[in-house]
Amino acid sequence: MNVLVYLVPMALGLGLAGLFGFLWALKSGQYNDVEGAALRVLSDDDIEPTRDK
Repeated sequence: MNVLVYLVPMALGLGLAGLFGFLWALKSGQYNDVEGAALRVLSDDDIEPTRDK
């Protein structure tokens, strides 16, 4: 039962750290372009054309 004295504050601390990390990601604009990454995967701009032999 004494272990709860350590585990509960640690769980609250980790939860708050995750919440602050998520809020920081929102504030810094990490989720502004949700379609861009999906469309960037489909483009082949970085592939150089090969010569036929």
